Amino acid sequence: METDHLCIGGGPAGVFAALTAAANGKRCMILEHNKQLGRKLRITGKGRCNLTNNCDRDTLLANIPANGKFLYSALSRCTPQDVMAYFEGLGVPLKTERGNRVFPVSDRAEDIVQALQKAVQRAGIPVVHGDAAHLILEQGRCLGVRTADGREFRAGTTLLATGGLSYPKTGSDGTGYRLAEEAGHTIVPPMPSLIPLVTKENWCRDAMGLSLRNVTLRLYRGEKCVFEDLGEMLFTHFGVSGPLVLSASALMRKGSPEDYRLEIDLKPGLTPEQLDKRIQRDLAESPNRDLGNILHALLPAKLILPVLRLCGIAPDTKANTLTKAQRLTLGGCIKAVSLHVRAFRPIEEAIITRGGVSVKEVDARTMASKRCEGLYFAGEILDLDGYTGGFNLQIAWSTGHAAGIAAAEIKLSLIHI
Repeated sequence: METDHLCIGGGPAGVFAALTAAANGKRCMILEHNKQLGRKLRITGKGRCNLTNNCDRDTLLANIPANGKFLYSALSRCTPQDVMAYFEGLGVPLKTERGNRVFPVSDRAEDIVQALQKAVQRAGIPVVHGDAAHLILEQGRCLGVRTADGREFRAGTTLLATGGLSYPKTGSDGTGYRLAEEAGHTIVPPMPSLIPLVTKENWCRDAMGLSLRNVTLRLYRGEKCVFEDLGEMLFTHFGVSGPLVLSASALMRKGSPEDYRLEIDLKPGLTPEQLDKRIQRDLAESPNRDLGNILHALLPAKLILPVLRLCGIAPDTKANTLTKAQRLTLGGCIKAVSLHVRAFRPIEEAIITRGGVSVKEVDARTMASKRCEGLYFAGEILDLDGYTGGFNLQIAWSTGHAAGIAAAEIKLSLIHI
């Protein structure tokens, strides 16, 4: 079977590339090994689909910690506002929430997936199911793909948009890396990003299920602070998770996870001096009570015993016997609860994969391979990843759009309905 543009992978990047190329007059085909398109898209944003971030280009680039400059052209030609207008044009009302995160008004990722599926059907793009086994390579050019069951699909241009290694049950099994290597590409070793962290401290298990809001999380490598932000996090049976932790994990790019430690400021709105006065006031109001009971007004119940243990203070210590040194130690601990990272959780639990096809070998404007004519890349298969907040899906939309435009060899704006 022959077509103008073949997209291997039916996720957001592959579908968007196919729709873009088709809108510009090219015959397109999508090869997908799942039964349905957009399987991973269905679970993004906890099933709500945080499809982009309603911000400007500079903010986008600031939230893509590695190789962000590579995306300058793609993000300029397919902005978050373009993506929002496109989906609203498909009949999906959107809303912008805290942090400029964009969701369907319905809070249903399925609405985004169905809108894309209907757009594919209207465009007359066939979706073929099968597993890509090998690229068809002749004289330094990619001419399509052979599937595991022996079928051949030939195309003028071939896009690899097979994702990374995160959430393998949704189809991201690393196949694209092997295919890219067939074409001579370098693969930056895949690692988990936006991943929960396993801590050396076992007391996190005692706080399991506790969600903290409006706390500041700092990530240190040695004595250098490499991440600091205010937001939410969660204690689990293995360590910590939640938006702050996931974003911090994206900066753990050097050395091993054990080189890093976390500090949680439980009271970022108070200076150390203000916090000390608050503690003194609470102690003065209940001089004969146990410290473990007094702290309920200051700390979540599940953190009282862990914090006191970290300070070396017995929970049954009477308020009027607490020394100044102990009080200052308590305040210091509340401002900097320390956790030491042991490991990442398994890559299968990562929201996104760090690493992939080296962007040094890909044209930043067209997403075309510099190693193999006729081959393109888009989405998570590339060595690109951003923080939480819709930035990774925007990478998929923008790189897919760039590849689709290039495949069509026509400079047009975003897909027209």
